[in-house]
Amino acid sequence: MMSYAHEQKTKIRVRLREKEVKKEPHVNTTNINYLLQKAEFELEKLIGVENVKAMVREIYAWVHINRCREKHQLKTEAHSMHMIFKGNPGTGKTTAARLVGRLLKDLGYLSKGHFIEAERADLVGEYIGQTAQKTRELLQKAHGGVLFIDEAYALNRGGEKDFGKEAVDTLVKAMDEGNHSFILILAGYSKEMEQFITLNPGLPSRFPIQLDFPDFSMDQMMMIAENMLQSRDYVWTIDAKEKLKKKLDDQKGRAREPFSNGRAIRNAIEKAIRSHAVRIVKEQTEKDIDALKTLTERDF
Repeated sequence: MMSYAHEQKTKIRVRLREKEVKKEPHVNTTNINYLLQKAEFELEKLIGVENVKAMVREIYAWVHINRCREKHQLKTEAHSMHMIFKGNPGTGKTTAARLVGRLLKDLGYLSKGHFIEAERADLVGEYIGQTAQKTRELLQKAHGGVLFIDEAYALNRGGEKDFGKEAVDTLVKAMDEGNHSFILILAGYSKEMEQFITLNPGLPSRFPIQLDFPDFSMDQMMMIAENMLQSRDYVWTIDAKEKLKKKLDDQKGRAREPFSNGRAIRNAIEKAIRSHAVRIVKEQTEKDIDALKTLTERDF
């Protein structure tokens, strides 16, 4: 039979455990401070794109102040969040669009926050009436999330009789009637996007957020390369880094088309990894862990 003293000690231990459990932090995802910290963590992963980071912080501040105003029974209103992203390939437009969806879902602005990526072929049909139907179906899939249309200016390339205009008209109608149920992001090269907006006078006012994605600087490209290598469990020598710098600089200088930024870096890294594998097999150093993980200038 348990003694009184032993029983009291057991009760004390139980009470202490209960107190310890109660002290465990509870994450409240509706708390703006937690959401802002989460957003900052996500934003820190992005290299460059300071205007994107500023835009996200602006939205968070707006949501926070709106909630404060609601508590004091002051008027609030919904803002349109449709966006246009302009810049060369590989500058982070798609990555930023995905991030926008996740963060606005956390804030409660979007019900799902999922990401639908589309191009001209996904919206434009081959006969009368098909385009509007395809576009509406795509909009239905994007309900509660982000619809990202890359190279949006392709919708205007077929001339007056092309069905692309019908797709644009259907998108505009959905934006006007959508009651902020989705976010439309149009993306593409800067010059072509400017022309596309000019040819469709009703668009600028419907896209209050327009962001430029400039090419990465060489320092930023090296940071991206470092991140790619770390994520793959590779390191590189100083000479290898300098070799990649020169290669990317040469590519930018002689490119007839816009430089592909992040894509060019990824392609160079993946090519170096394959060259490294060939070298390791040839040297028969596959049992050396340092050799397995180190890229040298010979690999670039």
